[in-house]
Order: sequence, then structure tokens, then C-alpha cells
Amino acid sequence: MEDKELLEKFSQPESRNLAFNQLVRKYQQKVYWHIRKMVIDHDDADDLTQEVFIKIWKNLENFRKDAQLYTWIYRIATNECLSFLSSKKRKFFLPIHDITSELTEKLVSSPDIAGDEVQLKLQKAILRLPDKQRLVFNMKYFDELKYEEMSEILGTSVGALKASYHIAAKKIEEYLQQD
Repeated sequence: MEDKELLEKFSQPESRNLAFNQLVRKYQQKVYWHIRKMVIDHDDADDLTQEVFIKIWKNLENFRKDAQLYTWIYRIATNECLSFLSSKKRKFFLPIHDITSELTEKLVSSPDIAGDEVQLKLQKAILRLPDKQRLVFNMKYFDELKYEEMSEILGTSVGALKASYHIAAKKIEEYLQQD
């Protein structure tokens, strides 16, 4: 079902629940994996995905139809991720290095994350990036979003996103060449 059709159904009280259920089915897996790549832990990603859809439910009737629905949803998911990671650092007074170590430990021990040694090393390299660079890298490399879409989601210029992606890719390349 097209987003326009979902929004139309959501605006009608008698079909609101059905439309929202269809929206969740359409976007839940994409949102979950977008979040999971940032927070690594399944339970955290699951909780944040639920929070994202609660916010969508509460705010969907105020959605401006001049934007694309999925970019709006990604923006909510992205903000939830960044807020979660930021509060985790503040809550435990952990420097970025310790958060990276914690996420790396979860990555290595997670039965849900499969992959060979090369894939695991790539994931470790990505975890070493600052949160926003990691986010830009994941969105471009894994989610295959265009810079224009990322700009709409993150509220950042295309030029800044290209620079951020390039720097992230260089850091990852350097890390992968260490061995």
C-alpha cells in the first residue's frame, strides 16, 4: 500500500487502527535494523522501535504531507537512537571509548549477529566512529539512502553528509588495514 493511501486511511477514524497496523508492518523491520545498527543490542533496538512507533501514532495526524513519510519516520528513529546513546553516556558517565567497548562486546557476543570474521571486523570498525558519522555511514552504505534523503532526515547539508561519509569510510579503511 502506498504511503499516501495509508495517510488517507489514518485520517479517517473508522480505518485509523487498520492503517496504522499496515504502516507498522511496512516500516517496522527497516526501523528496527536502522536502530539496531546504532545500538547493537536487540532488546534496546526492540524497545526503541516501539518508542518510535508510539511517537508516530501520537504525531501522524500532524504529519505535513509535503515531506516523504519514510524520511519522517527515519528522522524519528534517528533522533531516538541519538538520544538513547547520549543518555547512556550521561547515565553511566562513560567516555566514548567505553561505550564503544560495551557495544563491541555486545556485537561479539550477540547470537543474532551473524557473519564471518571480515564482517565482524567491519562492524567493529563502524562502532569506532562517532555516533553521527556512524549514522551517516550506515544510512548510505547499508540502507542505500541518497544524500538528499539523508539531508531531509538529518537536517544537514548534502555537502556535509558527503564529507562525513568520506571521513567515516577513510577511518574504516584504516582500521581494516591495521592487521
